[in-house]
Amino acid sequence: MSISSPDPPGEEPDASVITTSRLELVPASIELLQAALDGAHVLREKLRAEVPASWPNEFLDDAALQYTREKLSQAPHDRMWWMYFILLFRAPAGRTLIGSAGYKGPPSGDGTVEIGYGIVDDHQRCGYATEAARALIERAFACPRVTRVVAETLPELTGSIGVLRKCGFRLEGPGSESGAIRFVLSRQDCEGGLDLSSQ
Repeated sequence: MSISSPDPPGEEPDASVITTSRLELVPASIELLQAALDGAHVLREKLRAEVPASWPNEFLDDAALQYTREKLSQAPHDRMWWMYFILLFRAPAGRTLIGSAGYKGPPSGDGTVEIGYGIVDDHQRCGYATEAARALIERAFACPRVTRVVAETLPELTGSIGVLRKCGFRLEGPGSESGAIRFVLSRQDCEGGLDLSSQ
């Protein structure tokens, strides 16, 4: 994984594009979020990428986009702690939007950050969610304030649970919403480093 414009040691990372072996995670801006709200043709132009008919991925709706846009307008310096557009840069059709991922806000007082991710239907089961999640985890732990990364899902979402287990998360217990379960990965768990080579 590489991050454009690496930050000096000991400093918090900024909202740079994250590049993995197959993906680019482009941090959402107010302009990009508005483009997503305006429709696929506008988003295609702003991202300079193909936007498939299967976009947006499950659980990403206008309300989520508007919420993120509002948070960014209130605190633009927290941009790295919100949504990223996931682009597949070696797709047959060229650079293609295949999902979204990101954090659910800056680290809490105890250093916890929560991640989420989603891939459009026709690009699932290719390891992209795992690749994006690992990139987000590594990005989070590059910030000295972060002590652990959590993620919540539903018990029936076996694919999502599989992603978390591949990334080294362990089940912690009930989530913040009814029926959800929470997984956790601590900084100590990653002392040996994350294996980003396998999909």
